[in-house]
Amino acid sequence: MILEMKVPSPGESITEVEIAEWLVEDGDYVEKDQAIAEVDSDKATLELPAEASGTITLKAEEGDAVAVGAVVCLIDTGASKPEGDAAPAKENTSTGSAAKEEAPKKEELKPTATASKTYATGAPSPAAKKILDEKGIEASSVSGTGRDGRITKDDAVNAVPSMGTPTGGNRGTSRSKMSMLRRKVAERLVEAKNTTAMLTTFNEVDMSPIFDLRKQYKEDFKAKHGVSLGFMSFFSLAVVRALKMYPAVNSMIDGKEMLTYDFVDISIAVSGPKGLMVPVIRNAENLSFRGIESEVKRLAIRAREGEITVDEMTGGTFTITNGGVFGSMLSTPIINPPQSGILGMHNIVERPVAVDGKVEIRPIMFVALSYDHRIIDGKESVGFLVAVKEALENPIELLMNNDPKKALEM
Repeated sequence: MILEMKVPSPGESITEVEIAEWLVEDGDYVEKDQAIAEVDSDKATLELPAEASGTITLKAEEGDAVAVGAVVCLIDTGASKPEGDAAPAKENTSTGSAAKEEAPKKEELKPTATASKTYATGAPSPAAKKILDEKGIEASSVSGTGRDGRITKDDAVNAVPSMGTPTGGNRGTSRSKMSMLRRKVAERLVEAKNTTAMLTTFNEVDMSPIFDLRKQYKEDFKAKHGVSLGFMSFFSLAVVRALKMYPAVNSMIDGKEMLTYDFVDISIAVSGPKGLMVPVIRNAENLSFRGIESEVKRLAIRAREGEITVDEMTGGTFTITNGGVFGSMLSTPIINPPQSGILGMHNIVERPVAVDGKVEIRPIMFVALSYDHRIIDGKESVGFLVAVKEALENPIELLMNNDPKKALEM
């Protein structure tokens, strides 16, 4: 029996996928549920499992865009599983063939290695050498017109510098096709720049209070909950608090209307093997420090291992991105449409700051809020970022209700 395998729908609104890589070859025997291909949608990279056991016939090539529901391969379910593996014999044959072809190839390369030089090898005259030295030109790069290829004064005067291009260096290029996911990310970034009135406001945060809390509680927190007490839980809860104070930042434009959410779904930008992924922490307003850290860890692992699903990246009302893990000091993050705001975290650097009239060294992080100025005014954007700063610099009172031990045990 010949089974036609069709492209399943990875999620709502996705009409086609791209064959990123076949994990099997045409004519291979595959087992049921074996991963036979990786397919890219505009939101994620997913594995395509075999629907039955049998011999496979591929109907699409790597890089092909295939519509959802189209046939990508055939599986002959009546074929029996081969007992032996013919791969070693094929390998020996190919090795022998390569050995036979090796000698001719080397002979073919000889003329290239001994090809005539473009420029003369004659030495420059003293006057020519002085001129070439002043111009910073190597004599070997100049064609001499004098006797026996000697470089004359006129040759040196007429010689043109090579614009700083080093001689003998590798100037090759390579070309590779962008994945569907990367192309979609590029389209969305350009769309965000072109269709929103994006503006960025900045502030700085003294991270000393959070450093002190993590130093005091991180070991007990990890022992009890199995996850580390990182910065993301503090920032997420600070964002939840600020969004309640400034709901316009938790809004989006829908046609001629402004849609404001009464919940907070935080998108977190993480780097995956196929590029940028933005999984979502649902209802962050109902999560504790432990709940957020556990969800961040779960989503990050799934993104890195390529197991993240489209549903886990769909939605989101506000985004947090952390360029600081790569060493970024300051940036202007681009809005993740249709959202209206994104908070950028950056690296933490010890800086001199004025505290009560004295200069002290404190761990400082610059933070940035990019927002859609069409629905978020300057007063709201600046107030939102100040509210985030206040919560991070006074987490015990504003995020923990003056009881850090209880807040971290929840």
